[in-house]
Amino acid sequence: MTEPQTLMDGIAFGESPRWHEDRLWFSDWGTQEIVAVDLDGNSEVMVRAATSAPFCIDWLPDGRLMVVSGPEARLLSWEPDGSLVDHADLGGLSGHPWNDIVVDGWGNAYVGNIGFDFPAGEFAPGSLALVTPDGEARQVADGLAFPNGVAVTPDNSTLILAESYGGRLTAFDIRAGGGLSNRRVWADLDGGVPDGICLDAEGAVWYADVPNERCVRVREGGEVLQTIELDRGCFACMLGGPDGKTLFMVAREWRGTESAAHERRTGQILTAPAPAARAGRP
Repeated sequence: MTEPQTLMDGIAFGESPRWHEDRLWFSDWGTQEIVAVDLDGNSEVMVRAATSAPFCIDWLPDGRLMVVSGPEARLLSWEPDGSLVDHADLGGLSGHPWNDIVVDGWGNAYVGNIGFDFPAGEFAPGSLALVTPDGEARQVADGLAFPNGVAVTPDNSTLILAESYGGRLTAFDIRAGGGLSNRRVWADLDGGVPDGICLDAEGAVWYADVPNERCVRVREGGEVLQTIELDRGCFACMLGGPDGKTLFMVAREWRGTESAAHERRTGQILTAPAPAARAGRP
């Protein structure tokens, strides 16, 4: 069994890890910060985001950092002068919180909408929005059971989405212009609760699982290839490192929604070797 190693601890509520410019960047929802940490554990606060959770991140091909300001229904761009400015208004598509994001190779951003006021509200299906490079936003999928982690294959032809409440990974073909078609179940996870996801060079998906306290690698169809057991909930994962074969896992103690505001910082970045390198986006 792979024994994960601790790269960083004392995190309030880590989410949305991304490997970028030789460091792991992530959102700390508990401190409203975007942090970068190197492989020696040296961390730096890169952005202080005046937004409330959830807020997730990814990069446009031109190097601009995109920040989802979830409850405010805004997609923000981190400019060279350090300011966060509006890139797109998502409020016209849904008034419920926006969550995870991925940007494809053409600069199209896909952002998931939870569909209800989590955690207090009654469940309702969520949706997925497309934001084009010029900031135009439109809905491209609906009827999603809590859309969460989202990834795009290396050839920009397929989008894979975690449906947390559906216990599955769902795939779409990406059409010219960024629209989606041919919705299908990529993997039924048989009791898995997928949160953040990432792709590897063998076509497998790693998914983080909060209630089952693990990170799992599966192939299309649902066959489990590897499971890394943790002692706390795993919220997101990302492959990176010099050869792309380090698996980063963002984990935190989770005892229901009341633990989100707990003063004791139990968040960690954990690492483990992976059998295949990072591929696709994010």
